[in-house]
Amino acid sequence: MGFLSIFWGIIGVGIGTVLGVCVGFYFFIYSDPKNEAFKDPVTRPISELDTTSLQDLIPEIPLWLKNPDYDRVDWLNRFVLNMWPYLDKAICATIRQTTEPIVADYVGHGHRPIEAITFETLSLGTLPPIIQGVKVYETNENQLVIEPAIKWAGNPNIVIAVKISSLRIKIQLVDLQVFAIPRVTLKPLVPSFPCFSNVVVSLMDKPHIDFGMKVLGGDLMSIPGLYRLVQDIIKKEVAKLYLWPQTLEIPILDSSFGAMKKPVGVLHVKVLRATKLMKMDILGLSDPYVKLKLSGEMLPSKKTTIKKKTLNPVWNETFKLVVKDPQAQTLQVNVYDWDKVGSHDRLGMQIVPLKVLRPNETKELTLDLLKNTNIADPQKKQQRGQIVLEMTYAPFKEDSEVLSGPLNMPVPKENGVGLGGESPSGAGVLLVTVQGAEDVEGEHHNNPYAMVIFRGETKKTKIVKRSRDPKWNEEFQFMLDEPPINDKIHVQIMSKRSRMSFYSKELLGYVDINLADVVNNGRINHKFHLIDSKNGLVHVELRWRET
Repeated sequence: MGFLSIFWGIIGVGIGTVLGVCVGFYFFIYSDPKNEAFKDPVTRPISELDTTSLQDLIPEIPLWLKNPDYDRVDWLNRFVLNMWPYLDKAICATIRQTTEPIVADYVGHGHRPIEAITFETLSLGTLPPIIQGVKVYETNENQLVIEPAIKWAGNPNIVIAVKISSLRIKIQLVDLQVFAIPRVTLKPLVPSFPCFSNVVVSLMDKPHIDFGMKVLGGDLMSIPGLYRLVQDIIKKEVAKLYLWPQTLEIPILDSSFGAMKKPVGVLHVKVLRATKLMKMDILGLSDPYVKLKLSGEMLPSKKTTIKKKTLNPVWNETFKLVVKDPQAQTLQVNVYDWDKVGSHDRLGMQIVPLKVLRPNETKELTLDLLKNTNIADPQKKQQRGQIVLEMTYAPFKEDSEVLSGPLNMPVPKENGVGLGGESPSGAGVLLVTVQGAEDVEGEHHNNPYAMVIFRGETKKTKIVKRSRDPKWNEEFQFMLDEPPINDKIHVQIMSKRSRMSFYSKELLGYVDINLADVVNNGRINHKFHLIDSKNGLVHVELRWRET
């Protein structure tokens, strides 16, 4: 009996196993996940929950309630809710377009058995993401930084059909949950709609992603150990792509549209001489001088000295001009005849594209002077003499932009020197940008303007009338033969009455800025407290660019 019971037991187990596998395989093959009904989650009032359930809800409390740095954005959630049916279709269309070329690499190439991968059903469901709060950072940079806390417990209906030989397998994604806090940076801010050029996105922490995956009706995530393995793989792959400092940059405007270009080098121009200039005086001579200017610049032109009573002047004078776009900018050369009375007559002009110059190579140019750049002008062929120039374009040394403000990263230094371990020693340009001021108030009037004084040279911003928080955003340039490591720059805020009075000018505050940190770090962007002012601040950005 014992032997027979064991024998029949083994046979029963074998038959049961075979039948179970056959039935499971049948449902596995012929089940259709798209026909499964999707149910909305059951909601209950908080008053009906017990203590244990309330404790479980604490992690679900929105960040604006737990953290005062986050602002409540119910209006934005209502906007997303109303727009979600349209956003759903737009996002799904983008997903299809994005995945098509990726899927094409895995279909029908070589000996790969996969014949087709298609979306049978693609919908993000009826439940939109919830923004639990938004944190806005205040920075001194020309950008806007926000961190929205996004939570999405959705009911998407995503069914992917994979055809392998004659077998068609359906994969369904269910119960998707995503929680992430991305940092969204809109930069740079420009005076052209939508007022920013790029959207830069990065994740401040690894996102939480939870989902179920049904393969032909069976829940694949229920396999022991597979769920945690898939979770770790997804988090690692997402972190490689978008976890800070990795970023996803989305261009909105063309980089040259509306954005202020930063200086990239210095153009050294030596005006040597001119020959056979036109005769403008009664005695058959001229009093020539030269004006130099780069295209696209609002700064005053550089001028040589005036050479009296000569048609073949020799200057040998050197000038430096800051270059912002060496591929597009041109040097405008104008030769004038100085007159004591009336306007000065132009003897001739010429334009030199900077793209003809090689970096750090001196090039001597002999230019024929023209009346103007109009090709159809019949007087253009008239001989107006020549001018000889020596030109050298010296690009700035590569350096890393250093942020300032709450998002600062410390600047690496070694023994008090800047990046690279070497003290700056060459010539360069000190760029001073006076962004604006805050809480400046005069006793008699408030028409503030800023004065920048450095090594005896004074430069002024425009006057902003009737304002305690003026915005200037004006840049000034100081060409130097050596780094100003032991110098200070003086910035003062003045107010000027529009009409004559006993108090026509008034000092609203000043600050002296040590330039050692600017030279060593390359850049400082800070709001300085004004001396002789109750609560006044001035926002100044200083950059040292060495050639």
